[in-house]
Amino acid sequence: IVMSEKIAEDVLKFEIQAPRIAEKRKPGQFVVIRVDEKGERIPLTIVDSNLNKGTITLIFQVVGVSTRKLASLKTGDSLMDVLGPLGHATHLEKYGKVIAIGGGVGIAPLYPISKGMKDAGNSVIAILGARSKNLMILEREMKAICTEIHLVTDDGSYGEKGLVTNVLKKMLDTGTHPDIVIAIGPLVMMKAVSELTQPYGIKTMVSLNPIMVDGTGMCGGCRVDVAGEIKFACVDGPEFDGHAVNFDKLSIRLKAYKTYEKHSMEQCKLQGMIK
Repeated sequence: IVMSEKIAEDVLKFEIQAPRIAEKRKPGQFVVIRVDEKGERIPLTIVDSNLNKGTITLIFQVVGVSTRKLASLKTGDSLMDVLGPLGHATHLEKYGKVIAIGGGVGIAPLYPISKGMKDAGNSVIAILGARSKNLMILEREMKAICTEIHLVTDDGSYGEKGLVTNVLKKMLDTGTHPDIVIAIGPLVMMKAVSELTQPYGIKTMVSLNPIMVDGTGMCGGCRVDVAGEIKFACVDGPEFDGHAVNFDKLSIRLKAYKTYEKHSMEQCKLQGMIK
């Protein structure tokens, strides 16, 4: 780890030495990391890379035991494993007008895709949402590549109060019709965006981050129902047609380990591993 920085409440940015991954990674791809030998395998989008330094940038939110352990690492510390780049890279072409919608830490994977779309000759409009101002990330970086940016918070502490879908609906109703919409964030947000764009016939892409283990398609943990077919997010995705994803089934799968996660957190607190 060559750089560690807190960029929002419970959100950290790491720059790590990984020259071979930095050389090969493309927008939309991710890595799977482990903190230590017994650590959980954590999939994280490659937000950026620096070929001269041989580094990649990762952004993560502290939500459970594994990410708390990850957050405890400092500059100069090492990770046990860094596997990647994994997943299909984003298909980049000149669509015309792109609306990029990010919710919470979902703005992290949205950034490299938005940058790739801009570099492909597209005009990119961003709608960024967070629960509150202290959770908004990468605003400066997104402003640098977008022709227009809208900021939304649930509590109204920054930008417009409301949901990202409120802004999108207003844009669609007033004649802004993008050639493609990209939505990355909480499942409920991606579902709402997809349902909103479907009647307009607007191509909509979402990036899914279900439970993963190996990241190579062998465990089947990240399976998703897309147009009635079983796909694996790690090797078939992570990006899919938002109009074809069965979000309800995926929501049930994401809740499958909630009891175990809660138990793990309680055990770590009892053992003094975390506060």
